[in-house]
Amino acid sequence: MAAALGGLGLLQGRVRLAAAAAATSSLSRPGRRALVRGGAATLPAAGRSYGSEAKEEEELRVRYLDDEHKGIVVLGLNRSHAKNALNKNLLKMMSKAVDALKSDKKVRTVIFRSEVPGIFCAGADLKERAKMHSSEVSSFVSKARATINEMANLPVPTIAAIDGTALGGGLELALACDIRVAASSAKMGLVETKLAIIPGAGGTQRLPRTIGVSLAKELIFSARIVDGEEAKSIGLISHVVEQNEAGDAAYRRALALAREFLPQVTLLQLNASEERQVHTKVDISQCNCDFENIKPNVISN
Repeated sequence: MAAALGGLGLLQGRVRLAAAAAATSSLSRPGRRALVRGGAATLPAAGRSYGSEAKEEEELRVRYLDDEHKGIVVLGLNRSHAKNALNKNLLKMMSKAVDALKSDKKVRTVIFRSEVPGIFCAGADLKERAKMHSSEVSSFVSKARATINEMANLPVPTIAAIDGTALGGGLELALACDIRVAASSAKMGLVETKLAIIPGAGGTQRLPRTIGVSLAKELIFSARIVDGEEAKSIGLISHVVEQNEAGDAAYRRALALAREFLPQVTLLQLNASEERQVHTKVDISQCNCDFENIKPNVISN
């Protein structure tokens, strides 16, 4: 089941159009509005509620934090009925949110998290993709890759708070962030090779840069899933924390890091964008990697 959830390349059938989203809800501060439909401002410690099925306008929640967290924006995945699997609607909402963030001079740090307990992102939505026509395959994968690249190229620090499972495209999303924090109980892996495909949203580029080429190949060839402790030991994540009763330990650690970044990012923001683009941001679409010519016998077995 993990392999099925993580795949980013197996697309068949016809597409189902998303229903019209509801009107944008207002934030608690007068005059401010969420970047994406359904966003609502909350304090970091505010409680969360989850329905059995998330409405489309709530699939991505965008929160501008206040007080000592002012300048921090939290993007929360909220497809509880689909384990936060990436579908066309969610990718569209993510792209729209990131596009707004990159031009917002008041943003200092962005945290990507899940609003759904026990899950970060299960990868691509294979149920939706099973209904897509084969002609839509390349455009969907290209959109996923482009959206994750847009995240990677944000001109402010980005942190992935992994409080649950991150497989396939979910881990690729986390790899696009500058820093990853995970609960010790979290599960992570690029499992696409179990479906005789390879990661399609930048994982073959970013994983080797993060943990080294040889180990990255080992993890991809084996479709191995690691927990938070092992992920920390191999350098896949920067911090590992014990999960708490609320199930948001990684988010709380990410929030503390973001708060620590605020003074420096404010001072550096005028010139940081250009330097980050030159020194740390790479256009994945222009990269060549050994995985693009992966041995046929490896993925067919």
